[in-house]
Amino acid sequence: MGAAVTLLVIGGREVLGRLGESEPARERTSAPASEPATAPASEKSAQEPTVRIECVAETCPLVTVRVPGGDVLQHRDMSRGEEVSFHEPELDVVLTDASTVHVTENGTLREPGEEGARESFTVRAPD
Repeated sequence: MGAAVTLLVIGGREVLGRLGESEPARERTSAPASEPATAPASEKSAQEPTVRIECVAETCPLVTVRVPGGDVLQHRDMSRGEEVSFHEPELDVVLTDASTVHVTENGTLREPGEEGARESFTVRAPD
């Protein structure tokens, strides 16, 4: 009986976790940034996300990512170690406090913003 309850709890967590996932082109990860990359360098460049955002503060207030004129892909606070990646050709990003996150644009780390500073910018995938 105890094993059945454990399986139900694990299965329920898995289902709830997957409910928030979006289309396959949009990659979301919650793994810590310290995990090593597994793809060879030649494959890695082809798979580099247009934008990757990692929360480096205890809480990163409202991080918004959207396709210009289209879907809102992210609009929420993030927690330390949480990261999100998106592979769309063009993305608008708004950071409520730019000092709380590390942003990578097409594999290049963006310079961090000032503490408490709001930043908004557009990222385009390389041609």
